[in-house]
Amino acid sequence: MDKILFIIFLLIGIGILNAKSDINPESWWKDGYCVQKSVITPPPGESTIRAEVEGTWQSFPLVDFPESFWQWNTAKRNEYLEIIREMLALGPKSTRRPELAGPHNGIVATYGMARKDSAFKLNNAVKGMGFCPKPEKLPEIIAMLQAHQDSPMPQKLDILDSLYTNAQAIFAADRLLSLELYSEPGFNTQTFINQMVNPACVTVFLDVPTFKLKQIARLLHPGNPGLSEYERQMCQYVNLMHSFFHGEFPRDYIGVVYYNVEVYDSSPGRDDAKGTKLTP
Repeated sequence: MDKILFIIFLLIGIGILNAKSDINPESWWKDGYCVQKSVITPPPGESTIRAEVEGTWQSFPLVDFPESFWQWNTAKRNEYLEIIREMLALGPKSTRRPELAGPHNGIVATYGMARKDSAFKLNNAVKGMGFCPKPEKLPEIIAMLQAHQDSPMPQKLDILDSLYTNAQAIFAADRLLSLELYSEPGFNTQTFINQMVNPACVTVFLDVPTFKLKQIARLLHPGNPGLSEYERQMCQYVNLMHSFFHGEFPRDYIGVVYYNVEVYDSSPGRDDAKGTKLTP
């Protein structure tokens, strides 16, 4: 009897996976926007996230960044700001440039459903990442960014410096934000496809020290009228922060909230690191 039940569950599982493979990503788009149905955004104050991972709905406890992550991330970001200030002041005489390595560029691994031009479901992509303000801080920070969109760059750098210097008081401790810049009706990136089907992912950073974050990705399209006010604010914030530094863009992009489920210290050369799990 147990063997029969095992075979039935196995066939059901295979059926789920095959059904996912038969999905046309264009079916996710309606009236110019998409809705990710595999994740439920935790309301403010909630410490778990509900997500459909590999065909099964599960609840995942959220975990905070350890102190070592805060120190590395904020110190590196403030170092970037100092280098940019030097470049503005010295022009071509400046000998320093911001490194591509570090906390801004998260390397995101995903697995879900192969795109039609690939034999593989597995994917890896570099994503610009930053902190997400705490729910009660979002309106205030959004208003500040809007008020200074046209300010000179030195003033913008001072604002960013203040945010990172006070990071733990301002930003949520269990998530990062990014953007899905390229997916739209008629074109879907492999990361987007994978996260729509299977929102579990892993983010690592090229640096020493370095960290590995196992996360659930929540996609928020700015054109979705079904977004809650909280979701809309997170999406608005990450788009504003993007244009605050890089300049105005023709449209707002899909916001992606990366919720922490597990955190590891993957720094080389230390016995207390090398992939050690830092969270329960």
